[in-house]
Amino acid sequence: MSLWMILPVSLPVLSITGIWVVYAMALYNQHVCPVDNWLYNQSCEEKLYLQSGPSFCCTLDNIPLISKCGTFPPESCFFSLICSMGSFMVMVIVLLRYAQVIEKHQNCVLNMASLSTGWICAAGLIMVGNFQVDNAKVLHYVGAGIAFPTSMLFVSLQSALTYRLAKTQGEYYMAHLRLFMTFLAFIALVLSGVFFCQESFVLQHASAIFEWVFCVITMLFYGTFAFEFASMSEDAMMVLARGGSLGSAVREHKMDSLGVLGGPASHPHPTENLTML
Repeated sequence: MSLWMILPVSLPVLSITGIWVVYAMALYNQHVCPVDNWLYNQSCEEKLYLQSGPSFCCTLDNIPLISKCGTFPPESCFFSLICSMGSFMVMVIVLLRYAQVIEKHQNCVLNMASLSTGWICAAGLIMVGNFQVDNAKVLHYVGAGIAFPTSMLFVSLQSALTYRLAKTQGEYYMAHLRLFMTFLAFIALVLSGVFFCQESFVLQHASAIFEWVFCVITMLFYGTFAFEFASMSEDAMMVLARGGSLGSAVREHKMDSLGVLGGPASHPHPTENLTML
């Protein structure tokens, strides 16, 4: 069992825990309303953080969207840190998965597309975390428009790739699990986007909840790569070192190893060796 499996497991643990900490900080500082609050008003006499008492007056500016939780300091600092760290871990996981598929099977369009969408998603996530919605709205929405669709596309491509490469019963079970998670993530993303465009306070609040659901499912999807990373070999690292012409390089390495173990390897020009002697 490889230590590489710790990486995909740590991504959902750190990211989900970190986002919930950001939400708790925003709630404590009265920058957003609680998730269980469904009562909103068109306007309030005072801003939320200036109010006091057992009940608060909330507007659309206080809906607990993930981005809204990370808008104001000090939680905005932690939100940027979590998004930046998460995007880096996503890039590493996607790259290792790409190399492992080539090492164990062969390169294909699904694998190349997964690598591209995964890295584009990471770039969008960096924009989301470092351009807060109230401070740089256009850049924030551009990042969200990149991160959310590409993350959905990535999990879809990986589900299809898992089915294509599955050979054992356990691999088929993993493919079924990923397909189910992809289906749930797609429903949550669609509902979140549709409800976000509505003027109803209730639907906008529901949009925030489905956004949380989508992000949690997506992070858990990355955690399932621990199943493949448990058997990560040094050949996958060779794939990255060779920079793309991988399959042949790994096969040559294996043939050379077999030649050493099984006997003297054949030489392409024996006459040159004799001349040198």
